[in-house]
Amino acid sequence: MTASLLGAVAPGFDRPLDVLEACHGRIAKQCDTLNKLLTHLPINGADAQAQQAARAVLAYFDTAAVHHHDDEERNLFPLLEWVGASGACDLVETLTLEHDELALLWRRLRMELRLIETGEASTLDETLTRRFIGLNRSHLEFENTHVLPLARQVLGTAEVERLGRAMAARRGVPFVN
Repeated sequence: MTASLLGAVAPGFDRPLDVLEACHGRIAKQCDTLNKLLTHLPINGADAQAQQAARAVLAYFDTAAVHHHDDEERNLFPLLEWVGASGACDLVETLTLEHDELALLWRRLRMELRLIETGEASTLDETLTRRFIGLNRSHLEFENTHVLPLARQVLGTAEVERLGRAMAARRGVPFVN
C-alpha cells in the first residue's frame, strides 16, 4: 500500500485488482464532477470553478482512464481468457465494445470541456454528457460486480503479479511486492 499526501491509503500494484477497483471509484467521482458541471454552468458560466472542474476531468480522462482501459484490455482481459474463465470471451467482447463507445463519447465531450477550461464556452451538451456518465456508471457497476470478482476467483498468484507488474510498467513506476 502507498500512502498519499492526503493521508489516505491507496493499494499498490502488488494488489492490482484493488488498484482497478479504486480507479473505478475515481472514475465515478469524475462523473460526479461532470454532473455538477451540468448544473453549475447555466447559472455561473465558465467561471474559475467550472474551469478548474473541466481541467480536473480532462486530466483524469486523458491519462489515468486511458491507463485503466489499457490495464483491462491489454492485461486483465487476456489473463481471464488465458486461464479459461467461464464466459470470459463474451465478457471481454462486451466490455471492449463499451470501452470503444466510451472513447468515442469522450473525444466529443473532451472538445467541449477544453472550451470550458479556457473560458471560451459555458455549456456542455447535456445529452452527450449524461450518456457518457450513464455508460461509465453502468460499465463500472458491471465490472465491480462481475469482472473483478471473477478475476479474484480464477487468477492465481503468478497471474496477479504479472498484471500488477504490467500496470506499474505502464505508469513508469517500480513494482514493489
